[in-house]
Amino acid sequence: MQKNKKAIIISGATCTGKTDASIMIAKELNNHKFEIINFDSLLFYKEVNIGTAKPSSAELKAVKHHLININSIANEVNANIFIEKASEKLYELAENEVTPILVGGSTFYLRALMKGMYESETITDEVKSFFKEIYDSKGISEIIEYLKVNDPESLKNLHENDHYRLIRAAEHFKQTGQKISKQKEMFDAENPYDFSKHIHTNFDFLHLSMTIEKEQHWKLMKKRASKMIQSGLIEEVKTLLEQGFSGNEKPLQSIGYKETIQYLNGDISDEAELAERIYINTRRLAKSQKTFLKKVTPKTEFSFLTQQDNILESVDQFLNNN
Repeated sequence: MQKNKKAIIISGATCTGKTDASIMIAKELNNHKFEIINFDSLLFYKEVNIGTAKPSSAELKAVKHHLININSIANEVNANIFIEKASEKLYELAENEVTPILVGGSTFYLRALMKGMYESETITDEVKSFFKEIYDSKGISEIIEYLKVNDPESLKNLHENDHYRLIRAAEHFKQTGQKISKQKEMFDAENPYDFSKHIHTNFDFLHLSMTIEKEQHWKLMKKRASKMIQSGLIEEVKTLLEQGFSGNEKPLQSIGYKETIQYLNGDISDEAELAERIYINTRRLAKSQKTFLKKVTPKTEFSFLTQQDNILESVDQFLNNN
């Protein structure tokens, strides 16, 4: 009987050391070959750099990364596209005796890769065009208003920055007259947080989830918000808008970019307030990421700041255990 291939997942809220952990594993355990598959949705896009905390050029050079800078922000990489590309790379690396390390903070994309997507009706081009026109002209707020009337249950469970799923819920209702939240209930009944039952049956996964003490985490998030601005976030956003992007593109509605557009529009008074807004919204994001990951099993939690040897030992044991 052929033994399963092995892969590692490194998850965690924003600012918990996921990238550092993945680079450390690849460099320190050099008796194995590793390559990294990104599942942080903002890193898919070429034009957004400062506000996404992309791995540095040195980190990208140290370990080969996949699914970073693969598209323009004009062309969204949705969950279905991600599943196709990530699965293809997962199997390709394993066939070449390379251990994939899946790294990121986009928990929805991770779950989609592990569990698949719940079934939904095929949406016609007419319905897609209807909502695309609304989104392009009025932004996500109009879609949110539509869901408030037609599917408030789905709206309650979706983050305002999750434009893909907000639009998908609106499309589904217009196409079928049914709430997509009902299909989610059926999907949830199969325990979508149990990663021991995943769709990649010829793989074994070691899931390492990075954690950090709360007050230390807050300090790091605050520091990152200020560093983004000091590193040129405002200039990056200004350049993108000058290049003709509307600001409604999904990546430009993410944390850091959305607030910077508000600053450039005069809705945020100064850079200090901008940094504070980014920090507050980053904390909210981290809380939702932690809530999601708390439900996921199996996983082992580590602090990158204090347990680096434990992380390496855990990975080494997993890879050497036949």
